[in-house]
Amino acid sequence: MTRSPLWASAFRPFYLLGSAYAPLLAAIWFAAWLGLLPTPGGMPLKLLHGHEFVFGFATAIILGIVVTALPSWADTDEVQGGRLVLLAGLWIAGRLAFWLSPWLPAPLPAMVDGLLFPAAIGMLTPQLLRAKNRLYLLLLPILGALFIANLLYYQAAARSDALLAGQALRAAIWAIVVLYVLKGGVLAPIFTGNALREKGRGDQVPFLMGLEVAALAALLLLAGCDLAGAPRVWTGAAALACTLLYGWRSLRWQGWRVADVPLLLTMHLGFAWLLLAFALKAVAELTGALPESAWLHAFTVGSLGMMMLGLMTRVSLRHTGRPPVVPRVMLVAYGAMLLAALLRVAAGVGAQHTALIGLATLLWAAAFMLYFVHFAAILLSLSLPRATPTS
Repeated sequence: MTRSPLWASAFRPFYLLGSAYAPLLAAIWFAAWLGLLPTPGGMPLKLLHGHEFVFGFATAIILGIVVTALPSWADTDEVQGGRLVLLAGLWIAGRLAFWLSPWLPAPLPAMVDGLLFPAAIGMLTPQLLRAKNRLYLLLLPILGALFIANLLYYQAAARSDALLAGQALRAAIWAIVVLYVLKGGVLAPIFTGNALREKGRGDQVPFLMGLEVAALAALLLLAGCDLAGAPRVWTGAAALACTLLYGWRSLRWQGWRVADVPLLLTMHLGFAWLLLAFALKAVAELTGALPESAWLHAFTVGSLGMMMLGLMTRVSLRHTGRPPVVPRVMLVAYGAMLLAALLRVAAGVGAQHTALIGLATLLWAAAFMLYFVHFAAILLSLSLPRATPTS
């Protein structure tokens, strides 16, 4: 089994699992929303949906992206074979434990679903300690934060404490935002610079370490204020600072000059949605004119959705030896995700229109289903010979 192409690199099983789970999760949500399916654990449906979005779907895609990238970027060993089987098996076991939690002894679901992050940390720590660039070690506390947030959710569910469960999920989202800006902030300017040189339109802008440090500090301050329930003016000011700093950061990359390259357009659209999320958070906190949750869907559907689809396409093509030409079906998927984000944010900012929320959910699920249908056979097959190394 470990000699199968499926276990050659982390993106193969985790992209398959994540993209297959997305429409399944949407179907379960619809069934529960319509009252056709009981919800496990007695928690509100939005929290159950949030848990599986973060620790089921998003975790699969994030592990596929990060663990695949480390050998190329940090010069670590590939996680493959038996170790990769273990990680994928723990992800599957966690999903089963979550949905079967009403019929399992109280500690068991948390114990089973809590194994994935420690296993990943245990595999990656020795490799990252040997990496020349020590900044890659920042991945470990982010994974640790996700591990703690997951355990806190289960503790809250056992006590029927919806407030604590919501805080745990929010902490997990902030951990993902931090990972997003750190990893995306490296990939986007480098890939953009490569395309600019290739097309004769310029070169990559140099990194400004002062800007990077200030932007990360502002983000950590915003997350801390939000989770600690700080005065709204503090949280709003931190969100406004993030909007300005990350706006400056993104503009420096000159993404509009490679808008004709779909793989790069999705990345820059992802960061545009991130800026919108920060701006919505600032307006909500400083004026109260918008629902506070509006920023959340701008990030999870718009920013995270666009970035995930773009990186999943890039990695799946390049790491299987195929040219970086976006299949037409994926252009449709990108459009579906963009429309899903627009509708979901509009529904949240407006009067919580249920029809818009339902349509946005269908489009979100369809985008990942299109990826699964097109790439499943490719991910299960041997890679083609590559003429040039991948980035």
